[in-house]
Parts: sequence; structure tokens; C-alpha cells
Amino acid sequence: MDALRDLETLVAIVEEGSLTSAARRLGRSLQAVSRSLQVLERAHGTTLIVRTTRTSQPSAAGMRFYERVKGALTELELARTELAEEAHRLTGRLLINAPSLFGPQFIAPLAAEFLQRHPQLELSLDLSDAYRDPAETGADVTIRIGETPDSRLVARRIGTLRRVVFAAPAYLAEHGRPSHPRDLTRHDCVVRTGVPNPGRWVFASPEGNEIAVNVAGRFDSNQVAAVNAGVLGGMGIGIAAFWQIQEWVEAGRVEVLLPDFQLTPLPLHAMWAKMRRLPQRTRLLVDFLAVKLGTL
Repeated sequence: MDALRDLETLVAIVEEGSLTSAARRLGRSLQAVSRSLQVLERAHGTTLIVRTTRTSQPSAAGMRFYERVKGALTELELARTELAEEAHRLTGRLLINAPSLFGPQFIAPLAAEFLQRHPQLELSLDLSDAYRDPAETGADVTIRIGETPDSRLVARRIGTLRRVVFAAPAYLAEHGRPSHPRDLTRHDCVVRTGVPNPGRWVFASPEGNEIAVNVAGRFDSNQVAAVNAGVLGGMGIGIAAFWQIQEWVEAGRVEVLLPDFQLTPLPLHAMWAKMRRLPQRTRLLVDFLAVKLGTL
């Protein structure tokens, strides 16, 4: 059980971004969390978490280990839940609210798989980019990318979304390829507006140091799809969640840049209204999504 707790501690540190926040999430002391991390690092003979005075970021080895461990731990939790629910068939209707781009690509196929496992359930998928209060929509589960917008809700992190810097080959052929984040100040960058500090991009160096650069360009937009399309069209260098541009990368239509410098991953949350006891079908759905989504 101690080994399992150590692995749960690593997952919490990566997802929370600091040992202090991880300790708060797990209900353990800071000393106990630090001790678990030391046990893991000694056992594997490598640094898993790079500590600074402000943050705790996973090393490259730590991120690879986290991605493996996260799925295994969530799969174990799902197995326990399904075993407990075996004697009770799930019935009723579930309503999920999800972002308009992420929902069709990821939530809809998983909803179909979930319904196959539970043939007496029904499910509706409501797509919207604007946050909508579950009390008004009646949503059982609201999926949101980024920080949770409403402290009145219960939120569970069910995954992390890798972010990358990218550009079209035509732009790179004309303007050159940056080798360091600071080089971005000499490039046209396609910025998403409507978010805090839109022109300030923050990276972590291979040593774990923070590098913040202020960028600008000739084209910007408040919509993710428009920003990505602008980069694809050669308007400059952009940032995107990797899942949004993966097909373009694989087809050679865009290239990922600065792979040694990490952008903070985006948290993926499942949220629901506070209640005395979460319905079994809702709890099992959230567990299922956490297993399947993990790290994208």
C-alpha cells in the first residue's frame, strides 16, 4: 500500500504543480509528500520532479513515468468501482456538457463506448464553449479545459492536455526556426485574445527554470480554431493543445518547435454540482472518462 500511495503522490504533484498543493489535495503533510517523492526517485535512480522556489515541474523522465502511472492508477480505481457496481445495473439518462471542439473528437466516441458497457443507460451530449452553470443546464457532468471557473462545483481533474509551439513549413522556410523561446520576440506570433496575458508565453527550461517572453504578430483571434488556422496558413508561430493539431503534424502540414522547452499542460476537469451522494451512473462515468482521457 505504501508503494501505491507513493505513486498517487507523484500524480498529485505533477497535476497540482507543487508539493504543497499536492499535500493539500491528498490530505497528507508536506513532509510525508516529500518523503514519498524521495522514495520514488531513489528507487528509480533519477530525478522525477524538478523543484524550484516557485513550482515543482516534472522532468522529461518524470513526465513519461507520470503518463504511465496515471493511467494505471485510474484503471485500478475504475476496476474497483465496476466490481462494486456489478450487482446493480445502471439506468436513467446522463447529460454531459463539453467544449465544441473537444466534445465531438473525444467525448462522443467515449460516450458511445460507455453506453455499450451499460445498455440500460441513455446519454445526451450538449456542446458549448462558454461556461454554463449546471444548475441551469441540468448537466450531470460538465467537461472543461483549464482552471475551474466555479468554486461552487465539485471538480475532478481527469486528464492533462499537452501544449506545443508550432508553425507551418512555409513560414519557417521564409523566417527561420527559433531555437530558444526568446527567439520568438523576433517572429510573428499568432496570439489568442480574450484570455489573461494573451501575449505572454511562459516556458520551463530543461533545468526547470521559468522563461517568460512577450510576443506579438500581425494576426490574432479570440477563437482557438481561427488561431490554429492562421498558423496553418503561414501567418506566424502559435501555441495549441497537441490534440488539436496532431493530424496536421502527422501530415507534415505544421511542425512542432522548441521541444526541449515545456509549456504548462492544460488541466482537463469534470465538474458537477455539490450533493450529498453522487449518483452511481455519474460517478462511474467520471471514472471511465478519467481512465480513457489521461494525458493527451
